[in-house]
Amino acid sequence: MNKPITDLSNVRAPVETANGLPNAHYIDPAVYEEEKHALLYSQWAGLAVAADVPEPGDAVPMEFLGMPLLLIRDKDGEVRVFQNICRHRGMILVEEPRKIEGAIRCPYHSWCYSTKGNLVSTPHVGGPGQNTHPAIKRDELGLNVVRSHVWRDVVWINMSGDAPEFEVAMSDIIERWSEFELPLYHGGHDSKFQLEVQTNWKLAVENYCESYHLPWIHPGLNSYSRLEDHYHIEKPGAFSGQGTMVYRQLRNEHGQTFPDFEDVGAKWNEQAEYIAVYPNVLLGVHRDHAFTIILEPKSLDRTVEHIHLYYAVPGTDEGMRARNTQLWKAVFEEDIFVVEGMQKGRHVTQFDGGRFSPVMDSPTHCFHDWVASKMDTYRARGQAAE
Repeated sequence: MNKPITDLSNVRAPVETANGLPNAHYIDPAVYEEEKHALLYSQWAGLAVAADVPEPGDAVPMEFLGMPLLLIRDKDGEVRVFQNICRHRGMILVEEPRKIEGAIRCPYHSWCYSTKGNLVSTPHVGGPGQNTHPAIKRDELGLNVVRSHVWRDVVWINMSGDAPEFEVAMSDIIERWSEFELPLYHGGHDSKFQLEVQTNWKLAVENYCESYHLPWIHPGLNSYSRLEDHYHIEKPGAFSGQGTMVYRQLRNEHGQTFPDFEDVGAKWNEQAEYIAVYPNVLLGVHRDHAFTIILEPKSLDRTVEHIHLYYAVPGTDEGMRARNTQLWKAVFEEDIFVVEGMQKGRHVTQFDGGRFSPVMDSPTHCFHDWVASKMDTYRARGQAAE
């Protein structure tokens, strides 16, 4: 089988001379299919947040690149991810979010699974009234497990099952934010929202990485956290982003702020960081709240951004939470026309991927280098297999 080939050698050149990714990485269905495996299945990618299933028995059906999955908190409180299909005939098990009171029952032939994924009942499998059969080994036919790990409330999954252990793969970002290894409390219904964007998911990462666009796209933020207050964050092969040395806390009419995360250190009094953890999770930390954006690729040119806000204590003021959510929603909406405009621009056949500012664009170049590296490795393996 001939795989689509895009020359990525110049993408991996130094930022001073590099081009961005070729157009095909945003508009070619064949390259999109390659990227599923090279960038998303084989890494620790973001699926959801644990707050989506707050109580034991909560189950939420999801899709990841078209694959039906089931996010569930088992009866002992552990968050698990399974393929959302019965091992009998591949029927979808859970169609809508719901509470699992007893077992997960397949609506087709009533095979039943525990919230831990064990096959517990196979009615009439050996004939009428015979609920067992020697050929049906229940201990071998539990739900297919999707490898998962929860960190910063994000449910990370590794579809291929062969990525390094999470703590190894994510060691650099875990170490960078070690001060924030503290309890996180989701703000609840008024602290989550979604944005549907007509763009390839990578353009959302690229835009989030850099502060270069701040004066023109986010004039409100730039009024107090200026371009010159920002610095780059880059860990080749892992993450990139930006930080600011000026963070202004939200205050209510009485001058009160959200409670701080305890013991994070004085440097965070005025500092905040915004990091894209490859491939698809965008994180922000501040002294008094944090946020997570999980990018869900719905198709080649459509992405859903799932945004969740977190606080240092569970009992924050409802009015302030709602205001904080609206402030961030307004900021993130300001980026929509940019990433959608770049997506449209990728249909200009003469566009060569563009050039980077050597001073301002290195976090985005860092992401492109990671994409190119993963794609080259994936293609080399495919060619070796042939």
